[in-house]
Amino acid sequence: MGRLIAIADIHGYSEALTSLLRLIRPTADDIVVTLGDYCDRGPDTKGVLECLIELRARCQLVPLLGNHDQMLLEIATGLDELLEEWLDFGGRETLRSYGVNHPKLLPEKHLEFLAQCPLYFETDGYFFVHANYLPEVPLQLQPVEVLCWESLKTRVPPPHVSGKIAVVGHTAQPTREVLDLGHLICLDTCCYGGGWLTAMEVPSRRLWQVDQQGRLRGG
Repeated sequence: MGRLIAIADIHGYSEALTSLLRLIRPTADDIVVTLGDYCDRGPDTKGVLECLIELRARCQLVPLLGNHDQMLLEIATGLDELLEEWLDFGGRETLRSYGVNHPKLLPEKHLEFLAQCPLYFETDGYFFVHANYLPEVPLQLQPVEVLCWESLKTRVPPPHVSGKIAVVGHTAQPTREVLDLGHLICLDTCCYGGGWLTAMEVPSRRLWQVDQQGRLRGG
């Protein structure tokens, strides 16, 4: 049996991601669930997506779709009215990492990778989504707006009807510490804001944390 490991919002910090993966050392038996938001804000979205595409050959990667990823895809496929909002949302850094001026010019394999990202993943005892969930609604019927966009600042849900523990990202924790409510765990420890990129193994709750430059927390 391999490990089940979740990695929170990466936001273009490829050095943090590669350092975290060196610490984790994923194997073919491991399931690695990335919680979305691979692009925007940080300096190297291109490097992050290249790393994740390569990671698929080393482990069982489950890359969930985040709201930043969804917005990039929508613009790349024709919703130009969102372009200015996205640029102010961290999109300028993404375009700079590729040396282009529009998401439609990103490499096809990167856009395909994002387009294939699922909205949720579940195991016997856990489920993983980018942002939030409705407690009484089965995962397959959850609105995309909730799964990808709704902040825990807006609504902290009670336990899900499935009885499974939720593992989420999206809501950057101001304390830069993992939020563990028992029925819900938020791993977004604000890497883009100077905090940590966090990975957690479940059910053991073992943590790995690095800063933007990939330096291990606590040395």
